[in-house]
Amino acid sequence: MSAEIGIPPHLRITDGKNFRLSSIDTHDKLGREKLTSRTRIRDCVDRMAVLQGRLAAYASNGILVVLQGMDAAGKDGAVRHAFSGLNPAGVRVTSFKAPGPVEKRHDDLWRIHVAMPSRGEIGIFNRSHYEDVLIERVHPDMVRARGLDPDAPGFWENRLEDLRNFETYLTRQNILVVKLFLHISPQKQRKRLLKRLDQPEKRWKFDPSDLAERQLWPAYTQAYEEAIRATATPEAPWYIIPADRKWLTRVMVAEALLATLESLHLKEPSADFSPALKAAQEALLKDGHN
Repeated sequence: MSAEIGIPPHLRITDGKNFRLSSIDTHDKLGREKLTSRTRIRDCVDRMAVLQGRLAAYASNGILVVLQGMDAAGKDGAVRHAFSGLNPAGVRVTSFKAPGPVEKRHDDLWRIHVAMPSRGEIGIFNRSHYEDVLIERVHPDMVRARGLDPDAPGFWENRLEDLRNFETYLTRQNILVVKLFLHISPQKQRKRLLKRLDQPEKRWKFDPSDLAERQLWPAYTQAYEEAIRATATPEAPWYIIPADRKWLTRVMVAEALLATLESLHLKEPSADFSPALKAAQEALLKDGHN
C-alpha cells in the first residue's frame, strides 16, 4: 500500500512567496469521507510501522515532524491517532512550553537541538522552534525579558533566516523535516474551548489566558503567514492541514509522515546469512543452557 491518496499539492508549500492562509479553507473535506478516512489512517499506520522498522535498521536518516497550530487545533489528537501504531522505542514526542530560567540564558535553538531525533528515529515536536517567531512575535516583551531587542532592524527577518538555515543544516545531516500547520478557524476553536469547559475530564486543558490569546488571532495569523513564507522550502516544506474536522486532520498528518517515509525508498534489510551470523547460530545451538 502506498500513499496513493496523499496530501493535495496545493497544501504542500515549498515556496512561500505570496502565501496566504486565507487561501486554504479550514472546513474543506478535500473530497474525503469520515468512515473511509478511519480505514485509511489504520492502513497508513500499518505501513508506517513497517517502514519505521526499516528506518531504525538502516539508521541513515531521521525524521522530524513539527506540529504547529492555534490552541485546540488538534495537535494532541493527531499525535495519539496518527502515530499510535508506531514502536514507541523509536519515537520521541517533545512538547515545548515557555522557556524556563535555564533555557532563557541559552540561545533560541539550544533546547531544540537537544531534543532532535537521531538517525533511525522519528521525533515529533508538539509546538517547536517556531514559537520564537510566533508567540514571542505577538508578545515581544518575552523577547525583552531575555535581554534581546525585538525592535532592532531586521530582528524578525534574521530569526526566520536562522530557522530556515537550521532546517537546511538538518537536511544535510539526513534529518528530514516535515512541518504541519493545523489550520483551524476561530469559530471552530470557540466550539472546542466550550467543549473543554463542558467536560470535567478536559477542563484541565483550559486556561483563562486562552481567551486573551483568541483576541490576538489577527496578529497570530500574520506571524504564521510570515513564518511560512520565509521558511517553506523544497527540502523542508510546510503542509497546511484543514483542521476544522478532526478526522481529516488526523489522516492528513498520517499521510504526510507516510509520504516522507516512502520518499526514502527503504528496502527490506538484507536477509543474507553472513558467516558471523552462522557462527552465532551454531554457538547458540551448542549452548548447554536451555
